[in-house]
Order: sequence, then structure tokens, then C-alpha cells
Amino acid sequence: MAEETDRESYHHGDLRDALIQATDAILAERGLEGFTLRGAARRAHVSPAAPAHHFGSSAGLLTEVAILGFQELARHIDIEGPAESPTARLKKQGAGYVRFALAYPGRFQLMFRHDLLLADDARLAAASELAKVPIARTIQALLGRPENAEIDAQASAMILAAWSAVHGFAHLALSGKFSRLTPEARSQHLLDELLPDMLEALWPEPGR
Repeated sequence: MAEETDRESYHHGDLRDALIQATDAILAERGLEGFTLRGAARRAHVSPAAPAHHFGSSAGLLTEVAILGFQELARHIDIEGPAESPTARLKKQGAGYVRFALAYPGRFQLMFRHDLLLADDARLAAASELAKVPIARTIQALLGRPENAEIDAQASAMILAAWSAVHGFAHLALSGKFSRLTPEARSQHLLDELLPDMLEALWPEPGR
């Protein structure tokens, strides 16, 4: 009866949002392994059939959370700094990328699991592309080009190198691998000391 009362109190949009928020919370607390459609429904206080009714499948619901992830990632790395050097901006963006991953590990792990998402979802593709724009602009500035210049092979290779570096760091941090390198492998230590050292080694300021 309580579940029925809660279910009837939702409007259509509210129910969608409640299921997305429930899924996001489950991923944050238990990771991908802890997610089920029934668990999301239970968390949102709705019937077990509600997620499939509104999203079609678990992939549809997880895709909505992945879109939120890419949007939040874009906010973490969209750093404006015209007075800064492109190198300094790139390092800040790299730090923002890792900071996002450590703050939202469930979303981060989901966003790149294409086998669990709707691969042809246009909104997901748009959100993913949006998250690439800030770093792409910085790479163009590093190359001495207009920030909206066409991305050629050289720029593409540099974008891939930058992404690989911070993405790999984030995965190693989340899986606890840095504990073998330093006894202080806590998130704050990684963000404040180890990550800046790595970014400086990769992208030193010209002339240093």
C-alpha cells in the first residue's frame, strides 16, 4: 500500500527523475555490480515494472545516468583561463578529470561501458562529444592554433595522449593500485601531490 501511494504521487517526469537518481545513488554506493532494475525501482519506491516501462531496458536507464556523467565531466574540465598558458590550463583540466572520477566513481565506471549503454543514443553521443571540447580547445592553443580550428591528425594524437594519461590515472586511483607506490594513497594525497607531479612531468611549462 505504501508503495502504491508513493507511485501514484509521481508525475511522469518526476518518476523518470526519481529512477535516474535512484540508479545514480546505487552506482555511487555499490558500483555497477550492485545495480539491478528491481533495485532501482525499490529505491525509487515504484513498481518493479516502472523502469522498463519508462526506459525500455536497463541500458536505457543506465544511458540516462551516463549522460549525466558526461555533462558533469564537462563542467569539471571546462576551465576558462585566457590569461593562463595553454600548458597550465591543460594541467588544470587533467586534474578536473581525475577529480570528477574520484567524486563520481559509479558514473565514471559506467560512462565507458558501451556494452551496458544504448550505443546509438544521440543524446549520449552529444554529451560525450561535449566533454571532449574543452581539452580539444586547449590542445589547439598548445599547437598555436585558433581554439576552434579543425582537429587534424596531430591534434587528435595529442588529445588521445592527454585523455589516456588522466583516464589511466583515474582508473589506477579507483582500483587502489597507487597503494603500492605510496603509503598515502588517499584521494586528497593523489589529487594534491601525486597527480600534479605526474602532470608536470608530462606537460612542463615551456622554458622550465
